[in-house]
Amino acid sequence: MKLATSIKLFIGLFLAGSLLTGCKNETNTQSPSANEVASQQESKKQGQAFLKDDEATPNVLDIAIGSKDHSTLVAAVQAAKLENALVNAGPLMVFAPTNAAFEALPDGTVENLLKPENKAALANILQYHVTPGKYSKDFLKKFKKLGQANNQSVSVEVQGDDVFIGGAKILASVPAGNGIVHVVDKVMLPPEE
Repeated sequence: MKLATSIKLFIGLFLAGSLLTGCKNETNTQSPSANEVASQQESKKQGQAFLKDDEATPNVLDIAIGSKDHSTLVAAVQAAKLENALVNAGPLMVFAPTNAAFEALPDGTVENLLKPENKAALANILQYHVTPGKYSKDFLKKFKKLGQANNQSVSVEVQGDDVFIGGAKILASVPAGNGIVHVVDKVMLPPEE
């Protein structure tokens, strides 16, 4: 009798365990919600540029993003995938052309540069607008040229109180947590090598 009871108990436990395991392995056939899809898409953006900190001093990228006069520059930085480079510890000087500066380029130039196949050329132009360091407009008057992030040099000219970097006039300067943004009136194009 004891053997029969033990077998029945074993079979009962086995069936109960099977039912519990079967319930745990039930697949979810529901579609992901809009919030889950958005969260998955956001998780694909990686690096320091996509971290948010409400207490930190804005970095050079934050300043550009927050300026209505630099939406073309921000679009170019995003197309070239240089966001993370602009949030590094620095210090960095960014010579930030205004939307009007981009509009002054020949027709179709910006649209052409924003194409995926021109990402390298766009990155080269954008890196030509970045210098290591954090120098004020007045301090820049001491230089004749600056070494840019694309390994080329750009000229510095002083005309009265005005400072021109590669022919682009500094209109304003905004300190950043990782450097300084000098707003300029012209897109500087690197020399052909």
